[in-house]
Amino acid sequence: MSLGFSERCGHLFTSVWANDFNEDCVNTYNVNFGNHCVPGDINEILRSGRSHIPEADVVIGGPPCQGFSLLNKNREGDPRKQLWRPFLNIVEIAKAEIFVMENVPQLLGSFEHAEIMGAAEALGFQVWGDILCAADFGVPQTRKRAIIVGCKFADPRMLFPPRKTHYNPNKMSSSPKYLVNVLGEYMPNAQKWRTVRDAIGDLPTPKGTEIRNEAPPFNLHFGRTPTRESLARYKAIPDEGMNRFDLQKNAPELTPQCWIRKKSGGTDLFGRLWWDRPAFTIRTEFFKPEKGRYLHPKQHRPITHREAARLQSFPDDFIFSGTKIEIARQIGNAVPPLLASRVADVVLLLLSMNRK
Repeated sequence: MSLGFSERCGHLFTSVWANDFNEDCVNTYNVNFGNHCVPGDINEILRSGRSHIPEADVVIGGPPCQGFSLLNKNREGDPRKQLWRPFLNIVEIAKAEIFVMENVPQLLGSFEHAEIMGAAEALGFQVWGDILCAADFGVPQTRKRAIIVGCKFADPRMLFPPRKTHYNPNKMSSSPKYLVNVLGEYMPNAQKWRTVRDAIGDLPTPKGTEIRNEAPPFNLHFGRTPTRESLARYKAIPDEGMNRFDLQKNAPELTPQCWIRKKSGGTDLFGRLWWDRPAFTIRTEFFKPEKGRYLHPKQHRPITHREAARLQSFPDDFIFSGTKIEIARQIGNAVPPLLASRVADVVLLLLSMNRK
């Protein structure tokens, strides 16, 4: 999110304070944006007063989403569902005029969503919230995120949601010109969704299995050492778009029994990406094909860290800190920078309206 709001994405926002519980995330932040990200539990930081929180025009953040995720089987009563409260505490302390909160789509319509709306309105904010698809804003991935925007001096619904910069060519029932001129949904120069080929088609076959001491993009373009059985499974589903059901048809002897017993759901598991479509949601274990549609469209391997970062719209010169596992977690948990940048466009417009 910070990258999307920064000068590197064409904006004038300057970051002045940040927090993360994970030390590697803190290091990644500080090396890219300045040494002002404070590590630790936000509740403890607020209680102890050990960090001065400066005033800011805008507060952005993503309180941990695992409490709402459908992947979390114990999400009822998960304390992480309440971490929006210290987020709004920071908004109040910073005397922010605008806040932007990001989370999984399941947040919207939840009991906590109603609580957030009420608490924000009690602080004097007018609030807008909706689900945005990253592919509509130039990210080569159909990831969906809930975005909630609060503004003290205007109703954010006047300008939100951001106008889309890209469109799905397979579902465009009307011409882009009509959607621009009549509905105002798209930017005048809207382009087709960016694809996997657009993002990673220029990358060579990866080398090695560890972070490489080379310049980007090759530092994070490494592979894995698959077992003989895994490689046989990859080769049994050679075509774009294939998945675990195709594996069961083509090579039942290579298909895990748990997949055979599971007759429905999980159609993207052990799936190959399509060259000329956006990727599905990139999660934290994109290097494990059994976790999602993460097989390269052509090569018999899962995508690399560099490929995942590009599918999230990170530029190659963005610096990630930590181990392979930690970097993968940062990539998978991130708000796609280009999506954040389009939100920042509208936030900046809101601020300019208040200062004329």
